[in-house]
This record gives sequence, C-alpha cells and structure tokens, in this order.
Amino acid sequence: MKLLSTLLRRFVKSGTLRVYDAEGKLHTFTGTPAEPVVTMRLHNKSLYTKLFFNPELYVGEAYMDGELTFEEGSRVFDQLNLFSNNRTGLTSHPVQSVLRHTWRSLRRFHQHNPISRSLKNASHHYDLSDEFYRLFLDEDMQYTCAYYLDPNDTLEEAQLNKKRHVCAKLQIKDGMKIAELGCGWGGLALYMAQIADVEVTAVNLSIEQIRVARQRAEALGVADRVHFEHMDYRQLQGKYDRVVSVGMLEHVGVGHYDEFFRKFRSLLNEDGLGLVHSIGRNAPPGTVSPFVRKYIFPGGYAPSLSEIFAPAERQRIWVADCEILRLHYYYTLRDWRDRFMANWDKAAAIYDERMCRMWEFYLISAQLAFLTGSEMIFQLILANKRDAVPIVRDYIVDNERAARNTA
Repeated sequence: MKLLSTLLRRFVKSGTLRVYDAEGKLHTFTGTPAEPVVTMRLHNKSLYTKLFFNPELYVGEAYMDGELTFEEGSRVFDQLNLFSNNRTGLTSHPVQSVLRHTWRSLRRFHQHNPISRSLKNASHHYDLSDEFYRLFLDEDMQYTCAYYLDPNDTLEEAQLNKKRHVCAKLQIKDGMKIAELGCGWGGLALYMAQIADVEVTAVNLSIEQIRVARQRAEALGVADRVHFEHMDYRQLQGKYDRVVSVGMLEHVGVGHYDEFFRKFRSLLNEDGLGLVHSIGRNAPPGTVSPFVRKYIFPGGYAPSLSEIFAPAERQRIWVADCEILRLHYYYTLRDWRDRFMANWDKAAAIYDERMCRMWEFYLISAQLAFLTGSEMIFQLILANKRDAVPIVRDYIVDNERAARNTA
C-alpha cells in the first residue's frame, strides 16, 4: 500500500479520498478544499501495485470484478468525478507520464484497423443483444450524440433534433442517392427515406445491427429504397449526391484518416455534399483510455481537429463548415445512464452483474469526459467543390425550423 499511497498523495489535490486497504486499515488523502469525500475499499492486495502503475485501467477492472467497492454513501460516480477533477495531479506523476508516452508511441498499433480487424472490433461492441441496447437508448435506437435544444428535452426529442440537424445541413431532396457509412440500427437512413423520396445505401460491420435495420426497413415499407449492407465503408463503390457518417470516424484509426477522406471524396458526386459527425477532443493528439480500449471500443479513438484537418487537406476535399457541440453528449450520456440504471436488473438478466458494472463505469466515464475533460463533438460539412454549399449558414437554421414546423 505504500507505493500506491505515494501516487494518491500526489493525485488528490481537491476533495478527500478515503481508502480501506485489504487488511481493513484506513488511509486518507485530503486536498483543498476537502470536499467532496469519497470512500472506497480494496479487497485484493494485488491492487496496490496494479493501481499504482495503471489506475485508469485497473480502477474500472477492479470495480467490474467486485474487488473495489464503495462505502459510506459513496458511489462509482463520485470516485470518477473526483478522479476527473484531479486529473492533472495524476498525469504529472513520473510513472504516469512514462505510461502515457508509451501509449502514444503505440497508437498506430492499437488503431491499426484493416478490414479484418475492423470487423472483429465492431462485433466486440455492436453485436451485443439489441435488447440490451433497447434498455437505455431512445425508441429509434440512436447510439450517437443527440442534439438538445434545451437540456430538459427528452432523449427521444433530442435524437429527433439530431436527425433534423444533420439533414438540414445536407439539404436532403427527392431523387437523391445517399450513402451512409456506419448506420447503426438504421435510424438515420430510415428517417431520410421518410422525409424525402431518396435511395439510401447504408453500410455497417455489425451483422446484428444490419439484421435489425433490415427488419425495420421492411416494417416501414421502405426496403425498396433503403438498402443495408454488411460491409466495410472502404468496400462501398459508386457515386452519391450525399455521403454521411455519424459516429463512425471514431473507429477508423489514426493511421487511416487519409484513406477515409480519400474514400469519402471518391463517393461524392462533383456537386455533392457530405457530413461527418464524430467525437473529438479539444486538446492535442492523445490516446484512448486503456479501460475503454480493452473492454469497450478496441481500435477506437477520438481525434483532435488537427489530426482531421490535415488528412482532409491532403485529400483535397473542402471542409465547408465545422460545428463544435460541447455539452450535447454530456446530456445524452446523462439520459443513457439514467435509463441504464433504471433497467439494471433487466440488463443483468441478459448478461450478468459484472457486465452491468462495466457499462456503468463506461457510461459515467464518458459522461464526465464531456463535462470536465476535453471531449466534444464536431460536425464537418464536406464537398468536392467550394461552392457546393451556400456561402452563408442561414440555410441550416431555415431548413431545421421548417422540419420542426412540418412535423
């Protein structure tokens, strides 16, 4: 415990962390101010060393396995909030600094995503039971950041707002051919087919999501116009009036951004428009949380804008517009977590308590990353021609208001 204590004394600059070790001895680490207070108990001596060398992985792993628990009214949310507010104290520790340097040096290995590996990574996360996801997503099963006109919007309202916002930027019209790269359970593709007489080809690597999306298209009577294909975006061919990617760039990998924008440009008609919606970071290039990399999104990464604009420039595609959404994903994750916690017993019946703790830890970590960390959402409008997009942004607001008024 002595080794871990040296880290925690340096780590806790604000608030108080009370730790009961495996022998039941209490260790207290207090900053200024001393509030809030978080109390946790370690049930395995091996955690002393593990947490010293890699707390970002082993706190979550120990919580999943029941080897780290919380007492005296504390919850895992409180611990992660304390961690988030003391992040600089952790990253400044020499051992943690070396660890982060090592992670950065391995980024291209961790995010090397050829088609075969991308297929495996997608299956790891997205081929879970769709009934599991229905426990916390909105009715349309949108698994990306919603768009809140007001923080008190319902999740269903905010996800509909998101689809309207995306389509307002893309100026969807009758007769268009549209490609969607990474379609989830099909909600956006189906929405576009409902607001206009368009033909949509949507691709995805998750066989379970494609199965559900095809069922939904049949039920809505649009299967003749909306085609869901189980394939990697790099395998899609043809020319399209619109190309949209919502929540897929995070899975592309830092070594594949030129490849992504090259494919994006090749799919767009000369006068076409595209939109990319992705998690990003308001910080220099970094790495993925080791917990998220191991258990949630292997091969995933939220890029800095500097990592995105450079390959877009090299592929000579116009970034006609960039919008930064700062708190919208915080509100989205707030609502997902509330629903997940309310359906904990149902989730445990589908999988088990360990899986529930893993997802609780993931949802809280992600939520706080958008509140106190550097995470944000960016939306890019892309085009092959500089004049493919109106020269003022008024059209987006006009289109969005018109969609709301005709609902």
